[in-house]
Amino acid sequence: MASYGLKAIDVTIKRESDLPAADPNTPIPLKYEERSTTGASVPDNGLSLLLERTGVVHEDQKHPTRSGMIPGSWQHRLKMQLFLKAAKAYYVLSDAASTLLKYGRALRYVKLSLQCYDAYCSVSGALHAHVLHFHSQCLSLCGDIQLMLAQNANNRAAYMEEYNYQTKEDQEILHSLHRESSCQAFNMATDLALDPEYQLFVSGKCYEAAQELLLCDALKDGAGEQLKQVLKRLGNIRNEMGVFYMNQAAAMQSEKEVKTSVSVAEQEIWKKSFSLFEKGMKDFEAIEDSTNTALLLCNTGRLMRICAQAHSPVFDDLSRDEFSPEEALYHNKAIDYYLRAMKSLTTRGSHPAVWDSVVWELSTTYFTLATLLQDYAPLSRKAQEQIEREVTEAMMKSLKYCDLQTESARQPLYQYRAATIHHRLASMYHSCFRNQVGDEALRKQHRSLAELHYSKAVSLFLSLRDAPCELLRTLLERVAFTEFTMAGQSSNTAKMKSLTAALDVMAETRHAFQLIHKELMEEEMEKEQDEAESGEPTEDSPTNDGAGLNIQEVTKLIGVFEPSFSFLLLQVIKILTTIKRKSSSKDEELLKTYKDVYSKLLRGEKGGPMLTRVKFYIELLNQLKAETKNSDV
Repeated sequence: MASYGLKAIDVTIKRESDLPAADPNTPIPLKYEERSTTGASVPDNGLSLLLERTGVVHEDQKHPTRSGMIPGSWQHRLKMQLFLKAAKAYYVLSDAASTLLKYGRALRYVKLSLQCYDAYCSVSGALHAHVLHFHSQCLSLCGDIQLMLAQNANNRAAYMEEYNYQTKEDQEILHSLHRESSCQAFNMATDLALDPEYQLFVSGKCYEAAQELLLCDALKDGAGEQLKQVLKRLGNIRNEMGVFYMNQAAAMQSEKEVKTSVSVAEQEIWKKSFSLFEKGMKDFEAIEDSTNTALLLCNTGRLMRICAQAHSPVFDDLSRDEFSPEEALYHNKAIDYYLRAMKSLTTRGSHPAVWDSVVWELSTTYFTLATLLQDYAPLSRKAQEQIEREVTEAMMKSLKYCDLQTESARQPLYQYRAATIHHRLASMYHSCFRNQVGDEALRKQHRSLAELHYSKAVSLFLSLRDAPCELLRTLLERVAFTEFTMAGQSSNTAKMKSLTAALDVMAETRHAFQLIHKELMEEEMEKEQDEAESGEPTEDSPTNDGAGLNIQEVTKLIGVFEPSFSFLLLQVIKILTTIKRKSSSKDEELLKTYKDVYSKLLRGEKGGPMLTRVKFYIELLNQLKAETKNSDV
């Protein structure tokens, strides 16, 4: 063993003023220094410290070493070999411990490896290529371990215990090392810190030092594959640090109750994050890693969206101002980065998971941009018509990237978004049609577009089966659109046609009520089960979201449904009663059904339990649907 060999050599070394005898039973302190969790001081010369022992050729040593060894003596030659062998042995142990996720132990072993290497450099006259290559491997492994420690902060107590443990052999080797070297050169890289930010910083410095070593004249010709791996690690750690600062920026933003301006601190964090993403992209581009380049572009896009959100002013009453130019700027920057990410990947086949993630983020950004532009229209800067064009353009681009065909976990989300896009566009054209005066061609176009998007929205919400409120709201808006169209009609024939169309749409609300009824039944059963298990009654919640159903929203929509349904029935009854034409038996039967449904609706209990009311509406709508279907035969 190296410890026995080193101990034997130390005994033979004589010098006039020998070092004080070291007791091998006394542990050598690892010089761990606690660092504040609020941020550790980062040495500016961190990289130079890690590269302290990188001189390829030294002058031949002519003076005795620190312990008194004569250069060229058998003790000198053997000690050099044992130091290097011990360094390599500890490296293997560190690598194995890292594989077993024992990161505290791994850091301890790599610390010992680098201390052995430092002592070897102290007594060596020359550092050959294979030694420098090993130095690079050690630094790269150290970077891996520090990264893993930063990502697994919850196990820090266990890692600390592993790190501080010492065997008797380790102590004896350390005593021999200290006879030749202070062994302090790599403390920055091998300390177990408490601050994840500092650990990420140290990991990055280790990789940078490993890269610089591989680029030196002695190694650069044969370091191709290892340099590629180090660049990949550098790109990865810069991405990790970029994400770390990006999350800090998002946290700072969420903590602000009132957002009227962007702080200098936020801007500094954005710059740090952005700079790291940029450097990471260059690392991956240098090794032609298009997948990881796309991931960093995607993360940069997300950072731009955080910047955009920070520029959305929110006041004390939680209201906000118009959509600002800064928000538009950062959203468009985000879009540019997502498009670059797609270009980097070329096709979905190159890496489906990353491609799908980029496409989702791109669709989301277009949708967010359009929604903010629509809800907080910058009317002080732009004309209404221009805003409508920009909203339509952004919504259609978001729709373009809604992948409705590929089966994936996101498919229902894409369907929901596509339905929401069509609903929003329908509402916008509905509003345009209602407010447009004079230009009949434009009104006709808006009417046609509103009908088209309402139809598509309803179809998509129906396919989801878990968005009853959205389906009901869309159908009720479509009914209101038909009612408004009817208001401008003078003949009973045209009005009757519009009323029939509106009632057909109203009849479709039974699908939404059936879904609501199902969820209410499930909630009722859960409530009964809880009461049976606890033996106590469960209090009702006015905003019960137990099964994803918002009772307040259902109540609000029913408040629109009832008067609208009542109005349509009354109007159609009036027209069928007064219209001057030869009545057929079918017309008489239809009128009878309308009157019966209208009568029941008026007598219905308005303040009853929600479950009872929803069941009542389903029965009325089924009766209406059955009769209108028979009249079409």
